[in-house]
Amino acid sequence: MAKIATLITDLFEDVEFTSPKEALEAAGHTVVTIDKVGNKTVRGKKGEAKVDIDYGIEDVDPDDFDALFIPGGFSPDLLRDDDRVVAFVKSFMKANKLVFAICHGPQLLISARELEGRDVTGYKSIRVDLENAGAKFHDEPVVVCGNQLVTSRTPDDLPEFNREIVNLLKEKEFQK
Repeated sequence: MAKIATLITDLFEDVEFTSPKEALEAAGHTVVTIDKVGNKTVRGKKGEAKVDIDYGIEDVDPDDFDALFIPGGFSPDLLRDDDRVVAFVKSFMKANKLVFAICHGPQLLISARELEGRDVTGYKSIRVDLENAGAKFHDEPVVVCGNQLVTSRTPDDLPEFNREIVNLLKEKEFQK
């Protein structure tokens, strides 16, 4: 099954982490949490979720993961000022590995300069940023681009987002 890197820090949108994590784990995949530094606990912006961070960004190698998951909230904006995090994201896109981003998650893809010509969606407040990054914005619950990139807009879209990320992983047929 797939090993999924999750870039997350404080003020993530609680359910945009917990719901996909549950769907991924129910499908047999492993979700690994990564922040700028490891060995700490981060909290969601609504205070409903606490997440223990498995690794700091300096302790991980993109080659050790099959996919990347970026939950929304303020977390992506707080992470994208770190060049190591941006390089980590860029490596997944360059290697054509699966990338899942919801709400404000695509902000990390903007900073990685990896959205030119890509079909995406995201939270309405970043639409202009996505378009300025060269992406083709679609106001839809979920957009799958190139059988690689899955994006969604808000927590309301989680059923569609979760379905597509699990289905895409199934199509890739990751084995233990």
